[in-house]
Formats: sequence, structure tokens, C-alpha cells
Amino acid sequence: MENRRAFCRTAVLSTGAAVLGGGLLSDGALAAPKGAVGATVTGEKWLNSRTLDLTVASKAMRRNLKVRLLLPSGWKRNARRTWPVVWALHGGNDRYDAWSKKTDIAKLAARHQVIVVMPEGGFAGGYTDWWNYGRGGSPAWETFHLTELRKLLEAKYRAGSKRAVFGQSSGGYGALIYAARHPGMFRFAGSFSGFCSTLSPGVPDVLQTGLSGLGPFTDKNAMWGHPIFQSGVWRAHDPLTQASRLRGTKLYLACAKKGAKGPLDRRDAQAVDPAEEFCYYTLKPFLKRLQQLRIPVTTSLYPVGTHSWIYWQREMHRAWPIMMKTLGA
Repeated sequence: MENRRAFCRTAVLSTGAAVLGGGLLSDGALAAPKGAVGATVTGEKWLNSRTLDLTVASKAMRRNLKVRLLLPSGWKRNARRTWPVVWALHGGNDRYDAWSKKTDIAKLAARHQVIVVMPEGGFAGGYTDWWNYGRGGSPAWETFHLTELRKLLEAKYRAGSKRAVFGQSSGGYGALIYAARHPGMFRFAGSFSGFCSTLSPGVPDVLQTGLSGLGPFTDKNAMWGHPIFQSGVWRAHDPLTQASRLRGTKLYLACAKKGAKGPLDRRDAQAVDPAEEFCYYTLKPFLKRLQQLRIPVTTSLYPVGTHSWIYWQREMHRAWPIMMKTLGA
């Protein structure tokens, strides 16, 4: 038992895996955060001719947040046309600019007529509206991303209705659960080393251990509540439970079958990676459920690899053509 607990702590803390959340009605429907919901742009900063950083004042989050946009050639604020949108979500211990700093996504995106959105998702923010013992309120990441920011981009930055979403680690979880909880919003959802079944045996313990490890003032029950007493909240945020709602969404799932130093890793990489092992553990029942539902999925299950950007960069390149075809870009 002690070995299992040690494994859980290592897996969670190494991936920033607090990726759960609440803010739900008893039937699992999303409850809007208390107070007015809306967002405004309070600042813009051009990093180059196609990269624009926004500062967004969110009423749902009750603070200012950063968002990075990669804009296509020919983009104009007053253009008559709109562009397909690709959402790139970061992991639990990264920030909004992670994909542009750690991959060549800007170079990749420049070849296509798409807007890439890289929003702040918080440190272990969970891509969710936190339950907060039924009070809701901030943090409300799901409302900020899919209501406030989405509407803002459509109103001010010519974002269209054709959308794709992908992410790594907890961002991969975010991509799946966003697509499942909002059927039809995203045509494509990609998860690279993401959590795919949050209620599989032992997984709630891992996730709540991760929340407890964030600091002495972090309440592990604030995000989703207790997995038994608030089981409806947990089920509403479990990709496996919500898998049927992914029908019609093009799915791409990538993960190493064994979390260990692989062919892309540096010589000094850790020999065993429990974080990647854990991700594959959550992926297996999710894939089985998709098969039962006869929902098609593209997989990239490589023999060995670590929970690291060198693999997520590769998977982005593998998934990108599928994404562009799905968006018609």
C-alpha cells in the first residue's frame, strides 16, 4: 500500500496533474459562476507580425489573464471572412506561452490559414470551473475559456466556428473533457500524454494527492469535492464517463506504453517515468470504452518515452495534418 501511495505522489507532482473541477448542477450540467460573466481586452502586445499577446480581464476568473494568438497571413481585424481556430492547451505546471516556447508551433501554424489560441490555464487549474463546496465562483477556467474568451475572439479577432483543441499532460485532459462537455464545439480533440479516465481505480487518490501537494492552503476537495459524496461532479468531468458525447469529434490520443527513457530522450533523462506510466494507465480503459461505443480514434502508442516536450512536439506534427483536414484549412 505504501508503494502505491509513493507512486501516486510521484506521478501527480511530476505532471502537475490536478486536472479536475466542478461548478455543476446535480444533473451534471455546468453551473455558471456567480456574478456577471464577461471578458474584455485590457492590453495588446505584438511580439512579431503574427504573434499577439492579449491581457484579458475575466469576470468569471475575477482577474486579468494572458492569451497568446498566432494569426494567419492576411489576417485583419476588419476582414469579412473568419478563420478556423486551433486551441493549444498547456500542462498543469506550464503557462499560456508554453507551446510557442517549447515547440515550433508558430512555424507550423504559419503554413495554414488558422488562428491558434494559447490561453492561460493556471498552475494545476484543472480546465474546469471549481466546485468550491457548491458555491462555484473563481477559479472558473471552463467558463473563461469556452464562454468568455471564445465569444471575445469571435467578436474582436475574426475567430470562426470551425474549432480544434489539443493539449499535453493536463492540457490533454482539458482537450478531451472540453470536447465531451460541449459536443459539436470542437471538430477535433487531441490528447498527448493526458489523463483520460479520472475515476479508474486509484486515480482519484492520485489527483487529490496532487492537489494536496500544491501547498498548505490548497483544499483537495475544492475542485470536485469528495469522489464518493460528490460522485456526480466527478462523473461529469470524467472523459471515460462522458465518452459517448465525443461521437462525431475526430480524436487523436498519444502516449508511451511504458514510461521510461526512450529514443528521443537525452542521456541524462530519468530511467523510469511514473507520470507517463500513470497516463497510459488512464488511457487504456478510455480506449476500451471508445471501442465499445464504436467511436473511431487515431492512436499513437509508442513503446517507451518520458512525459516530456520532445515527444509532444513530435505528436503535434503527427496530429497537425489530421487537424487541418478536419478543419478544412
